[in-house]
Amino acid sequence: MPHTHVTPSTASDRAKAAAVLVLGLVGLLWALEAIDVATGHSLDAYGIVAREPGELADVVPAAFVHFGFAHVAANSVPLLIFGFLAALGGIRRFLAVSLMVVVVSGLGVWLVSPSDANTAGASGLVFGLFGFLVARGFVERKALDLVVGLLVGAVWGSSILLGISPADTAVSWQGHLFGLLAGVAAAFVFRRRAPRA
Repeated sequence: MPHTHVTPSTASDRAKAAAVLVLGLVGLLWALEAIDVATGHSLDAYGIVAREPGELADVVPAAFVHFGFAHVAANSVPLLIFGFLAALGGIRRFLAVSLMVVVVSGLGVWLVSPSDANTAGASGLVFGLFGFLVARGFVERKALDLVVGLLVGAVWGSSILLGISPADTAVSWQGHLFGLLAGVAAAFVFRRRAPRA
């Protein structure tokens, strides 16, 4: 008698997959910075210098390069938290959202940053995942996602607002702002529609 074996996708399985993915991503950032330091900061060349045509090739790589371990550390905790919460909703969607955020944030930096600045780091992705998490609950009207978004907004909202302020010239508010906007847009672009009855 024929039969099929169905492996249920449990919440525990999704949580493990999300944790492994995000820990791997953050681990990669630390490994790349270790390589950067060991090679005399050779990877800093993958940052984005605005409006130089050749720099468009660095739009994606720039998100993985940092200027020192303190820079990586500043992005690691929010990336772990926001990344894990976003990846719980599905690995493929998380990857699609992340790619959209990285590209839009990088292009925003390329378009409007000062021409004498070299910009790199995962903070654009951090701001994008924040925007995605906050907007997702409102877009999809799911109670749990709405609660998660409200909690994330309440805890980190003030830091995010400071991060998009042009007053702090030490950070790329351009990358932060475009990342945030891309994350909100991604909540619409990659929203899950309710199944038809």
